[in-house]
Amino acid sequence: MVVVSYLGNKLQQLYNSSFFAISCFCRFIWLLLTCFSHYVLQRMNHFSIELFYFLFLSSIGFLILNSTHPRTTKFTPKKLDLFFTSVSASTVSSMSVVEMEVFSNTQLIIMTILMFIGGEVFTSMVGLHVSHHQRSVKKGGRVNDSMSDLGIPANFHDQQIELGTIANPEFESSKSDIFDFGNYDPEPVAHTEELKCKSIKFLGFVALGYLFVVQILGVVSVLVYLNVISSAKKVLEQKGLKTFTFSLFTVVSTFGSCGFVPTNENMMVFRKNSGLLLLLIPQILLGNNLYPSALRFSVWAIGKFKKKAETRYLLNNGHDIRFHHFLSHLHSSYLVVTVLGFILVQFVLFSALEWGSDSLNALNHYQKFIGVLFQTINTRHTGETIVDLSTIGAASLVLIVVMMYLPPYTSFLPLSAKGIKCQGNSDQRKKKSNKVLLDNLVFSQLSYLVIFIILVCITERKKIKQDPLNFNVLNIIVEVISAYGNVGFTMGYSCDRLLKPDGVCENKWYGFSGKWSDEGKLILIVVMFFGRLKKFNMTGGKAWKLL
Repeated sequence: MVVVSYLGNKLQQLYNSSFFAISCFCRFIWLLLTCFSHYVLQRMNHFSIELFYFLFLSSIGFLILNSTHPRTTKFTPKKLDLFFTSVSASTVSSMSVVEMEVFSNTQLIIMTILMFIGGEVFTSMVGLHVSHHQRSVKKGGRVNDSMSDLGIPANFHDQQIELGTIANPEFESSKSDIFDFGNYDPEPVAHTEELKCKSIKFLGFVALGYLFVVQILGVVSVLVYLNVISSAKKVLEQKGLKTFTFSLFTVVSTFGSCGFVPTNENMMVFRKNSGLLLLLIPQILLGNNLYPSALRFSVWAIGKFKKKAETRYLLNNGHDIRFHHFLSHLHSSYLVVTVLGFILVQFVLFSALEWGSDSLNALNHYQKFIGVLFQTINTRHTGETIVDLSTIGAASLVLIVVMMYLPPYTSFLPLSAKGIKCQGNSDQRKKKSNKVLLDNLVFSQLSYLVIFIILVCITERKKIKQDPLNFNVLNIIVEVISAYGNVGFTMGYSCDRLLKPDGVCENKWYGFSGKWSDEGKLILIVVMFFGRLKKFNMTGGKAWKLL
């Protein structure tokens, strides 16, 4: 009995010492990881962080897609095509080199997750929460104390990285009077910083609620529509697609401005279902072009009931948080006007040129009206389509290319508004010499696109000679601009346009890039990454003066 008691005590002591050792080891590892993450984040700029994020996301997506089986055993996509698809989903580009109905239900769910966490609304929301967390840590000094124990300087966090926040030119001009060093008062400064931190946290939760509420309403509405309208549900049954998977996949893709649809024909198979198109139109606008305006309106609406101090701060001093998607009242208003103006111009031109075309002949007047409206809204930058782009007129196609090239928040600002916005820019700090040198070497967006188009023409030069009707320069331009704009529009590939039919060619429901060489696909992958991160180079090419 004594021996048993003695052994029990020894085991208890061993357990306690082991638990203490493991606990200390875990705390030490956590501390090292925390210090390393802050060390890395301090030395990485916003561009590097987002590039790493999308590369990592695309790689993980590829590994999971590659480890799961497609729907059919007759065809297995190449590894490069799977990686291309993963990049296309994570960068919300919807460029396709494989037919969508090849993917199994599990793979469709994986692509849904990639599109969800790769969308601009999600990444910007995460950036706000990370920014608030870093400000809280810096203010509380919890990490600083731990890092001091390791001999790391206490001012380690002084240069803070705010993930997902991009400097907006209109933010640079506004400085709070409280930072006038002639009347410096530490107490108001501390109060303002606390309110700013709370406002960032509040805006992060508003963006989170906005993200889920809009998409949940969209999924529910599409699900109800598919169960009520038998013609739409019959299409899914014929293709072997689950109703819930289709609803979730399509709404997430549409809201994230991706443009992938689980059907091979995209939305062409639903072009007579005007109700479904109308349900998706708000998802297109609220997840892309009108997101800043809708976000500002959401903050204003919530402020009528709660969080009035944070709301007032955001509405009056939103420039201080340096959040790319939270624009001023004036800019948000003009953005709405500009978006609606672009839609009107496209609608009028597309209707005038294509109303009696073969692509719309099977529709009645109401279906044509809704279909043309849906098609024109998708050019910026969702990419879902109800027509075959290879069948529309050249004038309409040129306008579509221009709309795909424009950034999502392009807006018309009168000169008077610009003058008000730019006051105070003369006092900006001088840039460092290495930064100036880098800016001088950076080209404009259009210059890079020309380089990419030339590279694709070089890699596909043999096919351009052998198959000039499919591999013409215009089709290549559309494909590259679509990948850059993360739109997903494509001219497709048709065996009927072959000059010398070989009897082996088979028409497939995927993009024109699906017929490119591996080198051409790799170039287009780079273009998709470049397009997803184009917000970091909107002012490139300033050193070039065209006189």
